Amino acid sequence: MFNNEINEQVLSDLISSKIQSRMVVAPFARIDETLLGTPGDSIKVPQYTYIGDATAVAEGDEVSPSDLQASTTTVTVSKALKAVEITDEALITGYGNPVGEAAAQISKSIAAKLDSDALNVLLTATVKFDGTDNKIDYAGIVSALGMFNEEVNTEKVMFIHPEQMTDLRKDADFISADKYMGNVMLTGEIGMIANTRIVVSNKVKKDEENGTFTNPIVQLQVLDEAEAPAVTVYLKRDTNVEVTRQALKRATDISVDKFYAVALSNDSKVVLAQFKA
Repeated sequence: MFNNEINEQVLSDLISSKIQSRMVVAPFARIDETLLGTPGDSIKVPQYTYIGDATAVAEGDEVSPSDLQASTTTVTVSKALKAVEITDEALITGYGNPVGEAAAQISKSIAAKLDSDALNVLLTATVKFDGTDNKIDYAGIVSALGMFNEEVNTEKVMFIHPEQMTDLRKDADFISADKYMGNVMLTGEIGMIANTRIVVSNKVKKDEENGTFTNPIVQLQVLDEAEAPAVTVYLKRDTNVEVTRQALKRATDISVDKFYAVALSNDSKVVLAQFKA
């Protein structure tokens, strides 16, 4: 059979790895596989509130226990699906590697969908910094970072719109990524400012009516394995590749899907910084 020339298992492994490497959200999102194969089209996600700092207690005295409070958010499972048709002519007479190109573009397409969902989820965060009187700059970013109320400075990423890139690059405190090439860890990372990694994405929200950008800033570091990250991607079915032969057309379809849900799992790890466009 002709479709044996396109190995489904090899394609599946290749596309799955490419999706993970192309995801901008991967470094700060936790991939949860506990729901793989389970029924249901929605997921209830717990969101815990902080119990407060510990207090000093004298010998023999009792401490008043704090209530562990949590709210739940329900997220709906999504299906990301993309398909490419490759004709026999393309396989036999075409230049390049049609199958490899199809795998690359499908993985990019699905990764972009997950990134869009993750950035949309980030925009539901409740902590906001209003810097709309000015364009994005060092002073504004530092003020926004102050809203994390950190005692220890942790690694963060900030997503900016391409139109903001020139303003940041002109800032004397901006460190271009080519100055630390060995330490670039995020897809799309162009540099750092105020110890925060800057990633450019055209998915960043621009409010045309008000002339403002909303730039999510996310804490990357999870200090405790039990601590929830900013975003969790719950997989219901991981990358699934199907190769279908269309004999009458002398063509082969490659289709890929991924069933998942994206949730804001730790609101305290996100600050939405708003700046003038």
